[in-house]
Amino acid sequence: MIEVKNLYKSFEDKDVLKDISTTFEDGKTNLIIGQSGSGKTVLMKNLVGLLDPTSGQVLYDGRDFVGMSKNEKVMMRREMGMIFQSAALFDSMTVLENVMFPLDMFSSMNLRERIHRAQECLDRVNLKGADEKFPGEISGGMQKRVAIARAIALNPKYLFCDEPNSGLDPKTSLVIDGLLQSITKEFNMTTIINTHDMNSVMGIGENIIFIYEGEKAWQGESSQIMGSDNQKLTDFIFASDLLKNMRQIVIDNGLKLESKRG
Repeated sequence: MIEVKNLYKSFEDKDVLKDISTTFEDGKTNLIIGQSGSGKTVLMKNLVGLLDPTSGQVLYDGRDFVGMSKNEKVMMRREMGMIFQSAALFDSMTVLENVMFPLDMFSSMNLRERIHRAQECLDRVNLKGADEKFPGEISGGMQKRVAIARAIALNPKYLFCDEPNSGLDPKTSLVIDGLLQSITKEFNMTTIINTHDMNSVMGIGENIIFIYEGEKAWQGESSQIMGSDNQKLTDFIFASDLLKNMRQIVIDNGLKLESKRG
């Protein structure tokens, strides 16, 4: 579990994050959503230590990450897995070598153990037989799965995903969403996903934090979005006329069903 308490972040005289307090829960896919420039990426960077907050706390299972020394943060990051927007694989390394990379850097395993662990992770993301291929030889969806395998190689407690579905078609995005959710539950990780993908929001949004102009404007789960009366949230989620009309139909039908039951 990660707790954020009264987090502020300013750049010169501009307040980008304003008094953010929230909890990211174990075993759930926690989503951060918001318009471009809302502060959600800055929030993610503060969570992983790429930026230092102006004030406030970030607690990893009660451990104050902000107050840690540089060496303590380095050790703490060994408990984190990260999936980047572009997959960020090494083009000159094979799929297997990419997944082995964090094991080579941070584990005390021997070579045979590292290979075995990397193959286990590739099997978990359904990429058997791709060990010797290079990133340029596989599809974008497969590259994202390699990135997930690499991120879980060290058995992280915390998994951070920055736009994991960026550049993927809707069908492949659903596969990646399902994979992230199942891995989160299997290993009881605290998974935090920064996303613009509304399919992800509605499909795997078990704990959603909506950031609006640097403030937490709403928090809840996907099942609560359709009936929410938070105007900022609904304007963001149902931005097009088509989606607004669809939402209204769902709400109207829901009300009719309730009245019939009554």
